[in-house]
Amino acid sequence: MSSQKLGLDRFSGLYLLGLFIVVFGVWTPDLFFSMSTVHSIASQQAITGLVALAVLVPLAAGSFDLSVGANVNLAAVLVCILQVQHGMSMWPAIGASIVAGTLIGLINGFIVVKLKVNSFIATLGTSTLIGAAQLIVTNGSQPLPPVSETWTNLAQRDVFGFQIVVVYLLAATLIIWWLLEWTPAGRYLHAIGSNAEAARLSGVGVGKWTWVSLTIGGALAGLAGVLYASLSGPSLTFGTALLLPAFAAAFLGSTQLKPGRFNVWGTLLAIYVLATGVQGLQFVTSVQWLSSVFNGVALILAVALAAERRRQVVKGKAADEDVEDSTPEPAVVP
Repeated sequence: MSSQKLGLDRFSGLYLLGLFIVVFGVWTPDLFFSMSTVHSIASQQAITGLVALAVLVPLAAGSFDLSVGANVNLAAVLVCILQVQHGMSMWPAIGASIVAGTLIGLINGFIVVKLKVNSFIATLGTSTLIGAAQLIVTNGSQPLPPVSETWTNLAQRDVFGFQIVVVYLLAATLIIWWLLEWTPAGRYLHAIGSNAEAARLSGVGVGKWTWVSLTIGGALAGLAGVLYASLSGPSLTFGTALLLPAFAAAFLGSTQLKPGRFNVWGTLLAIYVLATGVQGLQFVTSVQWLSSVFNGVALILAVALAAERRRQVVKGKAADEDVEDSTPEPAVVP
């Protein structure tokens, strides 16, 4: 039976998830087969999922946003400082922090579109600037979190045994899925990501939609920072640690469900496949660097697999075009 019939070309992540469940379930059944483990993985990866969506939207348009980790950090400390040190109420502080993240996305878009700087270099530079801004805002010390119950319930309230932050991830996933798959904007973004010059010749505003994609990524990063601060408290470094698993999930996700195309549900599947593998390994060994190694290897393999899949898609399209060109014109019957 061919791998295509088994669905390995589209559902290999599900097979890998099943393998992790069987192996680690047999190895550590008391720890792995428990609802507390399920709830823990779901909640812990919700913020990573939001960051993965933040990098996914620009990636769909062929742009890299390396500033999302620093953006998450800044939003997390800003939403706490505004409430604790400046006496701002919760919802205005949340709004201001998400607006700050959105403005960072707008600035990234300006640098990439108007100044013609490669997105990789541009967002790497803004990431450094955001880090400097964070040091200025915090004076180099981690701010205290708000102590109100309303603030903690924002991300920690239970919904069917899961923390509500998981619900926020699902809601954001549905919105981004609808945007990328069912709207003209999504078609434009994917067209730009596939071939920017062809999209431009077809009348797509490449610069405008690239700018939009980076702005959406900035807004999602700001939201992720706010929810992380409510879930775990502010951190000066946690956001940057999310960058690697977020990109690994986005690239691995592009080999799932819709191979050769950055897609939302493939990304979400990849996040929880990687998280399940890491959690299972942590149950059988206490090595601290395991998560970093696992995510690093996953990113390298995911990029390699995504590149190979894109080459196969391009070859397939070229072969179809050759067949069409070689097909003789039908005879005209007088």
